[in-house]
Amino acid sequence: MGKQGLSLGRDDIVQLKEAYKWITHPLFSEELGVPVDGKSLFEVSVIFAHPETDEDCHFLSTSCPDCFKPAKNKQSVFTRMAVVKALDKIKEEDFRKKFPCPPNSPKSFCSAVEIECAHGAVFVAGRYNKYSRNLPQTPWIIDGERKLESSVEELISSQLLTVFKAESFNFSSSGREDVDVRTLGNGRPFAVELVNPRRVQFTSRDIKELQQKINISSDKIQVRDLQLVTREAIGHMKEGEEVKTKTYSALVWTDKAIQKKDIEFLDDLKDLQINQKTPLRVLHRRPLAIRTRIIHTMETHYIDEHHFRLHLKTQAGTYIKEFVHGDFGRTKPNIGSLMDGTADILELDVESVDVDWPPALND
Repeated sequence: MGKQGLSLGRDDIVQLKEAYKWITHPLFSEELGVPVDGKSLFEVSVIFAHPETDEDCHFLSTSCPDCFKPAKNKQSVFTRMAVVKALDKIKEEDFRKKFPCPPNSPKSFCSAVEIECAHGAVFVAGRYNKYSRNLPQTPWIIDGERKLESSVEELISSQLLTVFKAESFNFSSSGREDVDVRTLGNGRPFAVELVNPRRVQFTSRDIKELQQKINISSDKIQVRDLQLVTREAIGHMKEGEEVKTKTYSALVWTDKAIQKKDIEFLDDLKDLQINQKTPLRVLHRRPLAIRTRIIHTMETHYIDEHHFRLHLKTQAGTYIKEFVHGDFGRTKPNIGSLMDGTADILELDVESVDVDWPPALND
């Protein structure tokens, strides 16, 4: 091209897919009776085949062998990205030697072999309460064997999947509770990504009815503040993981007989700093480390000689069970060491997750 006096930059060359859009968009608009929106979440994917020119780019593999590496989910190494990468690396004179410029006119038409319609993901958020001490947050499967019949994730997402007519979903939340821990108060924030939904138009009334449907389906969970959100908004749920606070209620047992006065000193401890080595019970899925956490406040309620209720406000990420029983000395200090005895936790409830998202809705 240089010899012909043409100086074209990358931005001057129109990609074939863009030219195809220019031709087809007006046709789609006229046929369907709707305007074309280039930023729409609804996508139509068309795959063309043209056997005559299938091997036109194969010469690039000798110029850039590193660009064309087999991938498990790709039928051919000559993907669009690989070809673009190779074209960036090949010299113009080498390209001209291997490929005619301008290219030869094709003798046959291409054919559309696959047309697929898909919709971009839709996101639903809310807060859930968990009232069962025998329900995991996500499916509990060990070595391919399901341990419990359901989970918070499934009880919520199965209803959404059906109503939105989506292919699949991805569940996320602001932290998680153990299978035997209840989540009370205003609940725990969660979000569900619904992949390729067939239905996307919902009124606020529709969403409210969907929330009621979820709540009627099980007595183990309840959902509130259910609403449609954007992908970007979900970032608010994950913001401040280390600075947000959580409030808990624990039923504590002590080996020594106690009186009310024996536990009152705990009420006076403020912003207690503790060091927690990764608990034994999660060591199989968490790296070994020592994490410093803050117990902001504690409030005790005496029950009897061996039991008291402990309300705690802590830094997010604190292992509450281990703070009570000490985890064989891996959490220091702990309730047992502070009381100069042995303590254990019998019940634990999450009373609040202090994340101001998603926005509360009026019933």
